[in-house]
Amino acid sequence: MKTKISKCVSLVRGVVLAGAVGLISSGVQGQNLFVAGVGSGPYNSSGRITQITPGGAQSTFVQGQVPPFGLAFDHAGNLFVSEFNSQDGSGYIVEYDPSGSLHVFANMLSHPAGLAFDNAGNLFEADSGSGNIYRFTPDGVRSTIASGLNGPTALALNGAGYLFATDNSGNIYNISQGRQIFASGLSYPSALAFDGAGDLFVMSGTYNCTIYKYSPDGVQSTFASGLSYSYGLAFNSAGDLFAADNGSHSIYKYTPDGTQSTFASGLPYSYGLAFQSVPEPSPLALLAAGASAMAVRRCNAWRRSFA
Repeated sequence: MKTKISKCVSLVRGVVLAGAVGLISSGVQGQNLFVAGVGSGPYNSSGRITQITPGGAQSTFVQGQVPPFGLAFDHAGNLFVSEFNSQDGSGYIVEYDPSGSLHVFANMLSHPAGLAFDNAGNLFEADSGSGNIYRFTPDGVRSTIASGLNGPTALALNGAGYLFATDNSGNIYNISQGRQIFASGLSYPSALAFDGAGDLFVMSGTYNCTIYKYSPDGVQSTFASGLSYSYGLAFNSAGDLFAADNGSHSIYKYTPDGTQSTFASGLPYSYGLAFQSVPEPSPLALLAAGASAMAVRRCNAWRRSFA
């Protein structure tokens, strides 16, 4: 009987290992970072979106479009981009599928800037020219959820689904709670990002930029400084913060304790950053995980019957 139990233990170990490997390979695939950038030329006319692997290898995802600003991925892996004509501010939101095929999602916008998705698949857009924040349902129906802001630029949603926004007044607003001012006194806040603990990070400044960290109850601390002409912020699934620094044409990576390293360099003038959505576990991985649980229960039942 000890032999049967020993075989059971070996079986469980093998199946659990297979389940773990399947979940790791399907759920922790490297997230590529996408960067919205513009090159030199009249009105910064040469737009490009660069794709960067976790190892730092760069490739062009799309190029030649109207200058891009904000980036956001939906849950299906489609990339949404806010673009506007630098001469008159007219703009729109375009959608790229994973292959790079283009679809116009919304138009008749004025200096569209930051983008953010909620868990229901609604897209929010900071319309800097009009001072409005719009919500688009997945099928493109638009509604105004805030107005009268002074050039709103950045958007981010926290874990509770509350939408936060910045504008040129130097404020951060909790739009979902009646446009309540969450923080003030900032210098041209241009980017927002929440970490997994609910802390809010904001890029503030122009030539001399600082990344501030706000606890959920609004306590401010300095997370990083010494950046210049910086805009984009984004977290990967591991909790590392990435920032676009246009003074050095680089993307910096910050670990949760604030340790800085250069993730990529030689980029054009960059605005929005966005990471691909974390893929769902594959059916094979889920099947292996289920088999693991079944094997554990069966082995434990055998052990109890011969205890």
